Amino acid sequence: MKSKLPIVLMTIALLFMATATQAGPEQVAPAPAAPVQAIPEPSAGGSTALDRSSLPIKEPTYPVITELDARKATAPARFEVKPPAKAPNVLVILIDDFGFGQSSAFGGPINMSTLDQLAANGLKYNRFHTTALCSPTRTALLTGYNHHSNNAGTIMETATAFQGNTGIRPQTITPMAEVLRMNGYSTAAFGKYHETPPWEASVSGAFDRWPTHSGFDKFYG
Repeated sequence: MKSKLPIVLMTIALLFMATATQAGPEQVAPAPAAPVQAIPEPSAGGSTALDRSSLPIKEPTYPVITELDARKATAPARFEVKPPAKAPNVLVILIDDFGFGQSSAFGGPINMSTLDQLAANGLKYNRFHTTALCSPTRTALLTGYNHHSNNAGTIMETATAFQGNTGIRPQTITPMAEVLRMNGYSTAAFGKYHETPPWEASVSGAFDRWPTHSGFDKFYG
């Protein structure tokens, strides 16, 4: 589907896509009988608004079905979390070793016509800071937290046992992709990831910091 891209950050290493598939009114119809636990009141459009203030979004509780004849029993609508109506698609492009003033979009000597078009139709920031290292910059962008809060003071291969530099992203930090996924988005990452500690990269796990356990439905890289 066509949609605006609210986030376009140029910095190759990572291409992260989150697609709002089948975005539309959120249908979570209650069972015909009165529910045991209150379900949010339908909105003016007839759909039931999901409570997105806490993730994951809880499934409504429906009343016990007492009809013994399966031919007469009516099943409730299948619970499904979809993105909010008119939710935009999100595309983040991260390019390593690319200076602020290199592209023509910021007055640089490299003509990048596609980037110029994206910049002309979006927002340009001139005070965006990085850590000057790949893994710490990535994890800060993917989570919205300072790289030391992610225990990524350096690249994963040179992690230490010191706090802020262990290479282990805390369970208390939820990546942006996971927030989108739990809100009904389809998510994917392509390219260099470099956020998984090397001692967790084998089939033995742990898998908590693998891309597909960090909010991405699909990863290739």
